[in-house]
Amino acid sequence: MARTSKKAKAVTVAMVAEAAADTEIRSVGDVLANVVAALPASEAEAETVADAASVAAEAVNAPEAEAAAVPASGETVFIPLNKLKKSPRNARKTPHTEAEIEAYAASIAAKGMFQNLVVEPELDADGKPTGFYFVSIGEGRRLAQLLRVKRKEIKRTEPVRCVVDTENDPFEISLDENVTRAAMHPADQFEAFHELSQKRGRGAAEIAARFGVSEHVVKQRLRLGTVSPKLMKVYREGKLTLEQLQAFAVTDDHARQEQVFANLHYNKEPWIIRRDLTASNVEATDRRAVFIGAEDYLENGGTIIRDLFTEDRGGYFEDAALLDRLVIGKLEWIAQSIRETEGWKWWQASIDYPHSHGFRRVYPHPVELSDEEEAIYAAAQEKHAALSEKWDGADELPPKVAKRLQKLGDEIASIDARRHAYDPDEIERGGLFVVLNRDGTPRIERGFIQPQDEAPEPEVEEVADGETVIDGVRVNDDGEIIEDGSDPDPDGGDKEPEGDAGQPLPDRLICDLTAHRTLGLRLALGEQPDMALIAVTHALAAQTFYLGMNAHALELRPTSARLGEHAVGIEDTEAAKALSDRHAGWAQDMPQDVADLWDFIAGLDQASVMALFAHCASLTVNALKLPWEHKHRAYETADRLATALALDMGQHWTPTVSAYLGRVTKAHILAAVREGAGDEAAECLAGMKKQPMAEAAERELAGTGWLPSLLRTEPPAWADDAQAEADATADMPEAEEPDDPEAMPAETPDPDAADPDAPEADEPPRDPLDPDAQETADPEEAPVSPDPDTEDMDGEAFHEAAE
Repeated sequence: MARTSKKAKAVTVAMVAEAAADTEIRSVGDVLANVVAALPASEAEAETVADAASVAAEAVNAPEAEAAAVPASGETVFIPLNKLKKSPRNARKTPHTEAEIEAYAASIAAKGMFQNLVVEPELDADGKPTGFYFVSIGEGRRLAQLLRVKRKEIKRTEPVRCVVDTENDPFEISLDENVTRAAMHPADQFEAFHELSQKRGRGAAEIAARFGVSEHVVKQRLRLGTVSPKLMKVYREGKLTLEQLQAFAVTDDHARQEQVFANLHYNKEPWIIRRDLTASNVEATDRRAVFIGAEDYLENGGTIIRDLFTEDRGGYFEDAALLDRLVIGKLEWIAQSIRETEGWKWWQASIDYPHSHGFRRVYPHPVELSDEEEAIYAAAQEKHAALSEKWDGADELPPKVAKRLQKLGDEIASIDARRHAYDPDEIERGGLFVVLNRDGTPRIERGFIQPQDEAPEPEVEEVADGETVIDGVRVNDDGEIIEDGSDPDPDGGDKEPEGDAGQPLPDRLICDLTAHRTLGLRLALGEQPDMALIAVTHALAAQTFYLGMNAHALELRPTSARLGEHAVGIEDTEAAKALSDRHAGWAQDMPQDVADLWDFIAGLDQASVMALFAHCASLTVNALKLPWEHKHRAYETADRLATALALDMGQHWTPTVSAYLGRVTKAHILAAVREGAGDEAAECLAGMKKQPMAEAAERELAGTGWLPSLLRTEPPAWADDAQAEADATADMPEAEEPDDPEAMPAETPDPDAADPDAPEADEPPRDPLDPDAQETADPEEAPVSPDPDTEDMDGEAFHEAAE
């Protein structure tokens, strides 16, 4: 009997809905009466029909329904959608947004209309009903149904359940509906969405469709629902803001969230929370993540944390150890492939470049191409030039032409690459490093020779009587040179050997003669500046590119301090890469044999000699300030060199936490921000802890060009004088031009006029090189005691410098 009753009720509801589809306005009683009349009076359905008939009879027999032209106040009726209008007395003047109407429409389509609309009949000028109704409460739902009509989801005559209200003021009840209401707490909303997903099995797309919001918004609410219940309680109590809660949602690890929250002090900025939660993760913009890529990382079991509330730039790679293993594995594969292709003895792959390897490096040498290769190269260049000229000015190249140009360009580049090659012996003994660049690309450095793979030293020849021959020179046990034709024992006898005219001259005589020759070279070289430039360039280049080869005649000792020992990561900067590329370019042009270096340099044009000279000289610059050194004059010279070069360190260095701000005191940080970003920015940072202050200062100083005093370059004195002169000229009134230029007498010097600044006739002119002639110069007093801040110089070094 119970099952029959339920079925009958279902049939009744269905027929009510069907009957309500009529375009006429029907009360609930009228609808039920029609339903009862249409129902079969079977015995199984008697109970249900009787119930429905009873309800319908009450509605039909009511005196209000018979007498009133419109439904009575408080009655629930079904009114066709096209009979409903916007009320002019609605308190809400600001229209609903498209998103709100979309949300209403999605909710009604999925779950039906929960609340009845409250309406009043429209009256004409005579006070008679027009058949239309104004919607006092529920305008948003009416618009949502109209949107569904536009989408052809329902008809224009769709019946809408409404409550007629002719007793209350429509304006007041409209206002009441919008004022006396309490929205759900956001925390409840987040957890409810999370429950729909986890316990009801509904995905983000389905939830978005049922609630009329974007899928991204649903994902954000689902993520917020994963925040630790303890933190959600703190949020409900108003001790966390929504922005802070969003920052905690960057991960779903409750223990980690609670740990970070416990370690927060008074400063709970969202960016600090995100920083602490992702401290052990790797940003997607990191060079390692760029090198591997998200797809390969995920395929190997990695996970990526997404921040749905900020621009996460690809998220955070959670497993840093896995990422490092993938990077090393890929770099090793690249290194192994190059070794097998080119034949190097060894290879080494690492994420960072091993700057302290201590290996000697060799570079490729120029190689003469065959006549056939040169002919192919010339033909390819000619075809490429002709094709480029033919299509010059075209907005877009045809695919075939573009492909042909690309093929010719690759052929030209391939032949150019064969113009330089490593010596086969160097490849057999050398190796290569494969490391990771800052931009996430592999960096390949070839041509390193390990100490154990260096060419063997010349063997030492042992002779009789404890003598040793090194490079053809005989020395005794004490290391003294034994001159040819002389007795190693000065007391061995008085007999003088006659000797042989073909034997070498005595060593002491050779020293005497070459000393005179050296003196002559010094005199001559000082009189020929152009040749001196070549000689100095040769000496620098021989020691710069041919390490271990003593092939220079000038005793210039270029040394280059290893900057990587004093500044971590400096060798990976853009400036270091530019210097390395410049050095490699010159190294490739150097002759393979150092004996050919002089002819190579002498054959260069003046501009190339100057460029090579400048490069070699640049590698010897040392402006380091070490705590144990006191080279004040050298530091001053470095400052003057920077001024002369107009050095702008803002192009090579930026004030970051790791580079500067995290390594100085809070006072230094505030001073830097005050100089670079202004007093207001500095005041905003004054109350922070050091680490947050340094990170905030980095953002404030970004793009300002601020530099610490050690990196600033003083402008040249002539620039200050020129500026002062320009200012004075700008302030000076313009001179009036004479009406008749020809009337001005020409100024001619009077030969008899005395120059007040000229010396008297009896007074000889001063010699600018005579120190005694400078009367205004105060003589420098000799120091009484050594200054601990000055450079130490012993007597021997002083005399050597004087000589």
